[in-house]
Amino acid sequence: MSTSQKTNQTDPRTPVLIGCAQITDAHSAPSSARSPSAFVAQAAKAALEDAFTGSSATDPRARAHVLAARLDAIAVMQFFSESSPRFVQPFGRSNNPPASVAQRIGANAVREHVYTEVGGNMPQYLVNRYAQMIASGQIDSAMISGGELLRSTQIARKQQMPLDWHEEPGGEPTILGDPRLGWSPEEARHGLKAAIWFYPLIENAIRAGRGTSPDAHLASMARLFTRLAAVARDNPLATRREGYDAETLARIDASNRYIAYPYPRLLNANAMVDQSAAVVMTSTALADELGIAHEQRVYLHGCADAADTWVVSERAELDRSAAIRGCASIALDMAGIDVSQIDAFDLYSCFPSAVEVACRELGISQDDPRPLSVTGGLPYFGGPGNNYVTHSIAQMMNVVRARPGSRGLVTGNGSYLTKHSAGIYSTTPFQGSWQRPDCSRLQASIDASEKVRVCTNPAGQGQIETYTVAFDRDQPSGGIIFGRLPQGDRFVATVPKDPALLAQMITTDQLGRCGTVHAEPGGNLFIPS
Repeated sequence: MSTSQKTNQTDPRTPVLIGCAQITDAHSAPSSARSPSAFVAQAAKAALEDAFTGSSATDPRARAHVLAARLDAIAVMQFFSESSPRFVQPFGRSNNPPASVAQRIGANAVREHVYTEVGGNMPQYLVNRYAQMIASGQIDSAMISGGELLRSTQIARKQQMPLDWHEEPGGEPTILGDPRLGWSPEEARHGLKAAIWFYPLIENAIRAGRGTSPDAHLASMARLFTRLAAVARDNPLATRREGYDAETLARIDASNRYIAYPYPRLLNANAMVDQSAAVVMTSTALADELGIAHEQRVYLHGCADAADTWVVSERAELDRSAAIRGCASIALDMAGIDVSQIDAFDLYSCFPSAVEVACRELGISQDDPRPLSVTGGLPYFGGPGNNYVTHSIAQMMNVVRARPGSRGLVTGNGSYLTKHSAGIYSTTPFQGSWQRPDCSRLQASIDASEKVRVCTNPAGQGQIETYTVAFDRDQPSGGIIFGRLPQGDRFVATVPKDPALLAQMITTDQLGRCGTVHAEPGGNLFIPS
């Protein structure tokens, strides 16, 4: 069957991804001209040009200008400097980042400028959203983009460089995404307001479910993530290309110190990167009009979005994700396949627990021979804030382009294994009328599921359900636990800041350890027996 025949069989309103680009910059000096918006625009321009690679057009750059002028929507992921106090920078900001990007690439007809709420799920969520808008005729094209200059920001702050990243392009962006904080007041009362503490708590809950020792579990995490490190080794865009072996990842030393037990540095997402990425979507009709070559086209065959029980401490099963399981099921059903027919995955990989839970919910083993990441994952490819999954999607587009007819599954994860999105990609044209699946029944089921009661003023006997130890550089600085009371209620607590106790918590298994808990003005305190 010819390329033209394949294209002609596709509904003109079918959404199709036509261009993608990624940038990793480990060398450029910080400058005022290279603002976050300018850096995102650099990837956006490259994605527009990528759409015409392989076509008969003699000047992809000129054709890219035509495509830019046809864009109906531009979305930019929220920068980490606006997502977390840890990454605040003093150099100013654009008050409308998508408009700043649009102006730089000549996208003057854009009707929707989107700036997102926090969440690593948002790039895939927006692909799903814009696909439906294209299929229903609301728009004909969209660009999804984002980036981070956290490496440059760190350098500029240390050197006290007088950068000026302030921009006022005019207008106000539409804000999309769930604005709720990722933690409850009770969690925040105990210092739980960051991924580097929540995911270790989830990790030790996984270990509890498996019944393994701390050493055996660390070795298991290292074996899993050495697979990602091997992918990064061969990816020229990755920021850590050492190809770490399992022994190195599991060895605790000065170069791989604990960040929060049980995670040493090399099992954490690497956020201090300068990376940007963008993808472009159109209707099949517009792709035909623009002369986009069939080999550049990638179709979204399945997708879904859902959120788990919002408050981590209220989850009945800390080591499970009904939302990942449900999203995968819905996306696979839409694509008309099962998970055995996926050729490559990019599972969100901020920490081992995210990958371990995803594998379990997808029904695949951690040693499945298929790639679990096509980029190398957030610790080794790089973790550019809320925008990592734009890189996942761009990389998956190139993976399936290189193997026409193959299928790739991308997952996105926001907050603390909370907000989830999934997408299935292939160069095979989607047949039939494209329709985004309704995930409301899945979400209603999750929302109606039984929650664990969290006691805010516990007193008496308790038992550790899961725990983590926070570190300040190379020294343990505090312990946080989720515990259970005899009647089954859960509680959040810290432990005394006793150096001997904290040292014991990282050398001796604490799961199931008994003690007493009581409420204090600053939070609950658990004293192990």
